[in-house]
Formats: sequence, C-alpha cells, structure tokens
Amino acid sequence: MKLHFTKMHGTGNDYIYVDCSKRPLSNPEKTAVKLSDRHRSIGSDGLILVYPDEEADFRMSMFNADGSEGLMCGNGIRCVGSFVYSKGLTRKTQLSINTLSGIRHLSLHLDEQGAATSVTVDMGKASLDPASIPVLADVDQVIDYLLAIGQKEYKITCVSMGNPHCVVFGEDLDALPLESIGPLFECHPIFPQRINTEFAEVLSHRHLRMRVWERGSGETMACGTGACASVVAAIVKGYCPRDEEVTVTLLGGDLSIRYGDDGTVWMTGPAVIAYEGVVEI
Repeated sequence: MKLHFTKMHGTGNDYIYVDCSKRPLSNPEKTAVKLSDRHRSIGSDGLILVYPDEEADFRMSMFNADGSEGLMCGNGIRCVGSFVYSKGLTRKTQLSINTLSGIRHLSLHLDEQGAATSVTVDMGKASLDPASIPVLADVDQVIDYLLAIGQKEYKITCVSMGNPHCVVFGEDLDALPLESIGPLFECHPIFPQRINTEFAEVLSHRHLRMRVWERGSGETMACGTGACASVVAAIVKGYCPRDEEVTVTLLGGDLSIRYGDDGTVWMTGPAVIAYEGVVEI
C-alpha cells in the first residue's frame, strides 16, 4: 500500500501527517513505529492522522514514535491547522479540532503568500489537581514536591494540559544528562500513566528556556503542551507574571505562551511543511 504523507514540524517537533478523510489508516500504532525510524524510514517524533469530525471541523489522532497513542500535542495541533488549510480541506482560518483531550480552537495566521505559517491555539484550562494529571501524591497541588530520581532529589511541579507534565526548574540545561534521567522520570511509579518532563530555566520574568523528555518519544526539539505547562508552573511559583506573553525557547525555536486569569492557556508558534512524499507500508 502506498501512503501519501506530509512531513511537518512546529519548532522542530516533527510529525508525519496523513489525510484520512477518504480512507482510514489501519494499524496506526505499528505504522507510527515503522515510519518514525530516523535511520530506516521517514523519521519523526510520531504520526498524526487527520479525520473529518461530527463535533468539530476535524479530528486528530496522534501516535508517538513507540506506537503509543497520545492524548494531545501542542506543536502537532498547530500543524494540523496548517495542514488542512494547505490541502484545501477548508478555507476557514478559525478552526476547531477534536482530540482525546477535548476540542481545541485554532486561529490561523496567513503570510503574504496566503500560507498558514503561524497558529494560535486555545489550549484550554490548565489543571494542577493531582488526580487529573495524574500524580500519586497526597497533596492539594504538586508544587515543589520532592521526588527522588536516582541518587538525587528534584523539586517537581506537575500540570495537566490535557496530558501529564512534570516541570523541574534549574540551570545549565546543556549539561543535563537527559538520556539517563528522562526515562526515570517518565516511568516513575508516582506517575501511573507515565509523564512528560520539562527541565526549565528562568532567563527573565517573561522568558524561559526548556528541554523536554516526552513519554513515548524521548527528547524532542520542542513540546507545545510542555511549554504551556512550564509557563503555568513558572507563574504559580512566582517567576513570571499572569496573563502576559511569555517566550519559551526550546531546542527547535521559540513559542509564545499566555496563561490567562481564568486558567486558559494560549500558545502561538510556527507550523512548517518540510516536504511531502509517498511511502510503501
């Protein structure tokens, strides 16, 4: 079977996008593993399938590089908006996308050539409730909670952005042994559904730097929901102001995040088409 695909990235967080409006893709878990291999196939952080939807304009299904299904992807959903617009599946610049974390609303920003190269997403409301993240901790909110990883204790702050996040603030991110500690965070028993872990550094009251270990994918160039979670964590800890734009610098580029007074989080960032092709599966 020949599969037509579009390779896209949001700040370097790259996925393979497939239009499933006419034909659904069988066994997406296995396909995600095969196509995400950076040495033997296309290479990506995962696979995102786009379907029509009865409740929203479109529905996205995402699968990580290890084949596990993800609830939500901030960089991925921005690219979904650009994907459906570039493919002529819609002429709308205000879109609703259904995900396993609920419906998200997008605003597409067009460049001079009429391409949707930047997208703002209403990411919904952040939650600090341990049960909704979930985190097995007997506290009202997991803020500066001490967690032993290996031979070291880390202060963690946990946030749900429709998927689970653990944020650790520190310095000298370049020296961080993410390949060794990332899996220990991801699979720690306190996180029954595994966890995405963000390591953030406060550069100023409106600027964070971040590296991320994503469950199911390892370290990635960027994580949109992780950037949102990091800004929420920074605000509840008093590092950044509420309801103002905060820049998050990731390995793949910058995202702009705003955490509103009502708990809603908005994310703005690029959505870039790398190339299109056909692969045999």
